[in-house]
Amino acid sequence: MTVGFEAASAAKPAGVQVGQAECRLWGMTSGERLARIFRRLGLDVAPAGAGAVVVDAGWVFDESLIAALAGRPGVVLVDAAGRGVAAHLPAGTPRVEDAVEGDLAIRYPALTRLTALELGSAYNSALRKREPPVLERLTPQTVRAVEARLFQGSYKGVTDLVTKYVWPTPARIVTRWCALAKITPNQVTFASFLLVLAAFALFWTGHFGWGLVAAWGMTFLDTVDGKLARVTLTSSKIGNVFDHGIDLVHPPFWWWAWLVGVQAGPHPLAHSGLILAILAGGYVAQRVEEGIFLALFKVEMHAWRRFDSFFRLITARRNPNLILLTGASLLGRPDIGLWLVAAWTAICFLVHLAQILQALAAPRGRVTSWLAR
Repeated sequence: MTVGFEAASAAKPAGVQVGQAECRLWGMTSGERLARIFRRLGLDVAPAGAGAVVVDAGWVFDESLIAALAGRPGVVLVDAAGRGVAAHLPAGTPRVEDAVEGDLAIRYPALTRLTALELGSAYNSALRKREPPVLERLTPQTVRAVEARLFQGSYKGVTDLVTKYVWPTPARIVTRWCALAKITPNQVTFASFLLVLAAFALFWTGHFGWGLVAAWGMTFLDTVDGKLARVTLTSSKIGNVFDHGIDLVHPPFWWWAWLVGVQAGPHPLAHSGLILAILAGGYVAQRVEEGIFLALFKVEMHAWRRFDSFFRLITARRNPNLILLTGASLLGRPDIGLWLVAAWTAICFLVHLAQILQALAAPRGRVTSWLAR
């Protein structure tokens, strides 16, 4: 039985490493990192004659570059100086098994040369950011800078102000500690889940100060687990569901527990039922608004225009709300903090509603991310 041309051409290529770096990156050798990329992309095993993606392991590649190269037979990826550092050798290319370290653009002159930006894209829709894909030489002198670049590349470009401006430096330090200690992202996520429960219990019993310590600790670990998964290439579907499930569900329960704690204290709130309805209902409604926007326009609401990305910094999500509650608690009036969160939630609901209406009124095809333009 023979395999047809279509089936053979559709087969994924093998992943082949040449060379090796002298140092480790996030606790891994460059070869180990490339092997993880190959496994994630299904390039570790390939049928005979399927071609090969040959990669110089002395360089650090954004996973998206290897993925793009795997779909482009006959292409060699070159660095800024024009040196070939990775290539997709089509099926039938002579002496694939003899590929050795060196300038692949010279070794295979018939291949089409593409730079990282020509092969990949500066826009990452999943992380809502615009940043050139990583392609860096790995040496003992560059390893820390490359780690910093990979960490920055793992960060969402559109997020809240605490995650964007406060957590990056400490999160990079802790992420590196976790990587070297072989702590997994799921273990970090589980620790953050325990802090979710601790904050809930402390808010419920009126211990707002310690509850806020637990809550802020959870938000920090929530930053670390995702970055650890991306830089070590250990993300999983189960971990993703666990992490995002916790993020999605817990905030209204925290606000409910805070309300219970306030009602048992010296400054109980009038109309507590209405406040709870605004807090919980507003949270759910805003999530629904975001889902409606994405379903209608195939772009994240917060990635549409510059204003939308700015507003994501302060919209009534967990971290901005915690800032309001923390300030009020420091002043000894946790009840006022809850009023502020409820009012801000209602305002943000109206802003998001206006965003949907503006997008509906926009000319067809104009609702695209400003980051992709």
